[in-house]
Amino acid sequence: MKTFYITTPIYYPSGKFHIGSAYTTCLCDSLKRYKQLQGYDARFLTGNDEHGQKIEEVAKKNNMTPQESVDYYAQLSQDLWRNLKISNDDFIRTTEKRHEVIVEDIFEKLLANDDVYLGEYTGNYCVSCESYFTKTQLLDGDLCPDCGSPTKLLKEETYFLRLGKYQDRLLKFIDDNPDFIVPETRKNEVVQFIKSGLNDLSVSRTAFSWGVKVKSNPSHVVYVWIDALSNYITALGYGSKDDSLYQKYWVNGDEVIHVVGKDILRFHAIYWPIMLMALNVPIKFRLFAHGWYLMKDSKISKSKGNVIYPEQLTEKYGLDAFRYYIVRELNYGHDGAFTPLDYVSRINTDLVNDYGNLVSRTIAMVNKYFGGAVSFKKHNDEISKYEEDLRTIAKDVFVNYTQSMDEFKVAQALLEVSVLVKRTNKLIDDTFPWELAKDDSKKEVLESVMYHLLESIRLINIMYIPVLIETTAKVFAMLNIEENYQTFNSYEFGEKSEYQVVKKPEHLFPRLDLEVEEKNIKAMMDSNKVQEPEVPKIEILPEITIDDFAKVDIRVGKILEGKPHPDAKKLLVFTIDTGDKLRSIVSGIANDYDPRDLVGKNVLVVCNLKPVKLRGVLSEGMILAGEDKTGKLYVIEASLGMKPGDKIS
Repeated sequence: MKTFYITTPIYYPSGKFHIGSAYTTCLCDSLKRYKQLQGYDARFLTGNDEHGQKIEEVAKKNNMTPQESVDYYAQLSQDLWRNLKISNDDFIRTTEKRHEVIVEDIFEKLLANDDVYLGEYTGNYCVSCESYFTKTQLLDGDLCPDCGSPTKLLKEETYFLRLGKYQDRLLKFIDDNPDFIVPETRKNEVVQFIKSGLNDLSVSRTAFSWGVKVKSNPSHVVYVWIDALSNYITALGYGSKDDSLYQKYWVNGDEVIHVVGKDILRFHAIYWPIMLMALNVPIKFRLFAHGWYLMKDSKISKSKGNVIYPEQLTEKYGLDAFRYYIVRELNYGHDGAFTPLDYVSRINTDLVNDYGNLVSRTIAMVNKYFGGAVSFKKHNDEISKYEEDLRTIAKDVFVNYTQSMDEFKVAQALLEVSVLVKRTNKLIDDTFPWELAKDDSKKEVLESVMYHLLESIRLINIMYIPVLIETTAKVFAMLNIEENYQTFNSYEFGEKSEYQVVKKPEHLFPRLDLEVEEKNIKAMMDSNKVQEPEVPKIEILPEITIDDFAKVDIRVGKILEGKPHPDAKKLLVFTIDTGDKLRSIVSGIANDYDPRDLVGKNVLVVCNLKPVKLRGVLSEGMILAGEDKTGKLYVIEASLGMKPGDKIS
């Protein structure tokens, strides 16, 4: 049995996955299911990339440890794939021991072969993209060319992977394997980039610790390119005691497919094959780089309010409607735009009007005219030309469908299925079954038409199996189609000669009101919008000179005693040692502090403020405090190393 191994990129767990990640995963799942229908032993890998500085920062922001953070997001992603009925055979996490120990060994092997060496790097670093950029690559203001974020000029010791050493060998490999990178436009981009000259790649970091340590130099963390890319073979057991999966699906495998977004094309088309060359591992994979789902001509962004999550759409409109749309709408290699109107329209047109209506109408007519049972009948009526045309189209569609699926053109394959759906519906319009039913002499002709409708639905359903997970099972059940007639081997018109349909067919897809559902989806997107923090309006007082500031005598004071003001709820009364004397100071911080909590603290005191009585109590200075935007006060404390009377200037 031939093998097929397909992978998604491993996703970065810094938030919920939107439809962009769902597209890649659903696409791979559809291709795996297709290959299984062809009789392949298919294996599907997905997972999470859980190391790096950005992971540390996300964890800190959420008051978690890095491990707690990646565990949380791993559960979210696995729950999502389960809800979408993704048939992955493995879920790799780069924090797993099975991965980390092999990455350590991979790095040491590269180091021993002098494919990795220790050096120093100076450049502008983008934390968000975890990449260095040269001055010529940066946008104005030293902004990252990929994400637009500010970069930091960093200088650090780092290990480098010798890319230039393998430049010519990689170009020859691409030339010898013209289908290594698809689409063609992506391959041309890669070739042009390689020919411009490959600089050695920084593959370690010392600025953070959350990652796989370099075994021979633990002050370094193995960087993402070696760590993350290795997952495709560590998940198969490469380098471990039991490498049977690696031998089966990689070394001796028939097809290996990496599916990635166009933004990480270079890493998979250049860095990964060079790593494999350096490790003396065969390059068995082909690379498909797809486009992006955009939102109104821009990338998906929570702050822009154009994010939609798969869970929202599946809960409202069903699993199969989502799975169908997500792989149908994005054409091969190109970007596509998600809009609420397009989503509802696609469901209504393809699934409700064409496919769902065909199934329900056919079952209803078979029950009405033949009590639910029909079989193949030969006849010489002129209507046979329409049936013959349908059989021819069914054959041609399957050829085009399989060719498109083999080339990863899932959207085109589904378009081919739609051709057969429409032609099957047209058979009803061409033959007028309700008119045939009025003529007893046309009974066999009518039965032949019903049979052709049912047989065509069976063939349509077989081609829909990789995408419509729940619906195809329902239709096969409603038409009482045995399992041996649900395979590619049975895809031939007339293979099944008799049908017995159910009396009451299950409703497949509800018709959607375009205007209402467009508003509903827009409301979902609005609910996902992350409100940008409002920039507080800060009033700046008129400028002063240094001489003006010198008039204010600010000194360290130690609070010896504190109590509530006897005649004012908002005031506290303190006895403070300011070095020159013990001062009585009244402060309006009673709403924010218990006076006992401040006893023993060193605070900043304005000592030359004119004494004044506040509600009958003398105040000989002022404690300095800050106020946040909510009005909460914070007493400014001095360093414990300072003593009462020390001057602040």
